[in-house]
Amino acid sequence: MVKPRKPESPRSRFNPRRTPGAAQPTATVELPAECTFDPPTIPGYVEWDEWQRERWHSLWRSPQAFMWDETASATVAVLITYERAVLSGAASAWQAQEMRYATEALGLTPASMQKLGWKIGGEAHEQT
Repeated sequence: MVKPRKPESPRSRFNPRRTPGAAQPTATVELPAECTFDPPTIPGYVEWDEWQRERWHSLWRSPQAFMWDETASATVAVLITYERAVLSGAASAWQAQEMRYATEALGLTPASMQKLGWKIGGEAHEQT
């Protein structure tokens, strides 16, 4: 005998499947217009030029840096290194892809900010 359908059951094969990653966050974190925390020191294993050092400090002053801890410093360092390679034209395709991954992981794109539930607040970003 065939089992009857139970469309209201959460295990029903007739219900639309929901993936855990597809849900939008229910709460939004409003980030300040600028992070006022002191940036961590630049890792000693990198040899950067002045532009890369300034980029390090500017990323750690960004609104998203408010949500980072010191473990994000390796990801920020990777991002800066790959940005230099991409902007100079010396990057390979995998380096460009890793740069995109690091950018998304740090919440530096509008799409990744939406996925993380972050919104930039403050007077500098309000529309009148």
